[in-house]
Amino acid sequence: MQSKRFLKAEQAPLVWDAPGLLAGVDEAGRGPLAGPVVAAAVILDDTRPIRGLADSKTLTALQRERLNDQILARALCCSVAHATVEEIDTHNILQATMIAMRRAVDGLRLRPAKVLVDGNRLPTLDVLAEAIIKGDARVKAISAASILAKVHRDKLCEQLDAEFPHYGFARHKGYGTREHMEALQRHGACVHHRRSFSPVAAAFERMDLAALPPSVVIELQSTS
Repeated sequence: MQSKRFLKAEQAPLVWDAPGLLAGVDEAGRGPLAGPVVAAAVILDDTRPIRGLADSKTLTALQRERLNDQILARALCCSVAHATVEEIDTHNILQATMIAMRRAVDGLRLRPAKVLVDGNRLPTLDVLAEAIIKGDARVKAISAASILAKVHRDKLCEQLDAEFPHYGFARHKGYGTREHMEALQRHGACVHHRRSFSPVAAAFERMDLAALPPSVVIELQSTS
């Protein structure tokens, strides 16, 4: 009996989280056919709370813009990074997302004690990290990161739209909407499209065939 009481008294909860700053990380732009994937990392200031933080997908564009400004003004520090279309095509979209997330964390002015990442996968980091499924709706720092990433990427898409207005990037943000698919069929793909995504690969193939003499195209089609 004495040994059991001794063992019980010796038990103590294990604390895995180091005390210190907490950073939230999220991305925007994994699914689109064009443009970079963007990631953000945010360390919020508990003394300057921000009301209304939520998963960026549940907010209107105006709400995101207002919250984006508040996050930039009130957070202890923020960092936004991206992985290029070339990196997406070279490494695949998942690995490119991890690259963007790592860059966002590395870009923080302050070093966090722990990083919470939305989803079920973690980038390679030199700091304690945890993946949180649906974290953008559950953890305020991740919500803030999702808003920064979304707003930043939407602005990039507006820039792409100014360069290539016939694709409608400002409206669909690079996603495979009917408008975008019809534009790919009509105009082919541009340098900002992700070649590793099948609709874009098909568009580039059509463009390559269109550049060949008709006789060569007929010969290729007959042998396929």
